[in-house]
Amino acid sequence: MSKNNLIATVVFTCLLISASALAGQAQTRTPADLAFQKLQSLTGEWEGKDEHGTARTVFQPSISRTVVMETLTPPDMSPMMTLYSLDGNAIALVHYCPTNNQPRMKAVPGAGELRELVFSFIDAGNLPTPETGHEHKLVIRFEDDDHITETWTWHQNGKDFDQVFHFSRKTRQPQTSAPKHHMQK
Repeated sequence: MSKNNLIATVVFTCLLISASALAGQAQTRTPADLAFQKLQSLTGEWEGKDEHGTARTVFQPSISRTVVMETLTPPDMSPMMTLYSLDGNAIALVHYCPTNNQPRMKAVPGAGELRELVFSFIDAGNLPTPETGHEHKLVIRFEDDDHITETWTWHQNGKDFDQVFHFSRKTRQPQTSAPKHHMQK
């Protein structure tokens, strides 16, 4: 075998190994990875309604695309911020509420087509008692690429109250990668 044929064979083999590794990575994506990718696809501005009027929400990736930040402004209320991130086989969220508590919830997506994420309460920062009013559950239903429904469950004094938002996409933001930064020691 000539030197050129040997080099061509080695390069071709390396390309096949690389392609195989990439295909293996795509096949080994967990349901949580796919669910987080679905949350990232919501990037942009959304407008909708609940029983009280018009609401707005904005989804944007942050921290090198490891976090999705949602800023939700319900009618006649202060904005609320929710941060979503991967947490092992789950999606974790921290909700920053105008009531000055910070509920933490998790959703564990199953295999198959993702139609909704159900986030269940774990605990909360700055919550004096479990009966103090706080967001206790969130269900995000993916209707299609341009329509979602968010059902937030408020828990107070042993009772739950749902607030349902039906959102339509107003703008799409490009899914660009964030610049890579390295911390200096």
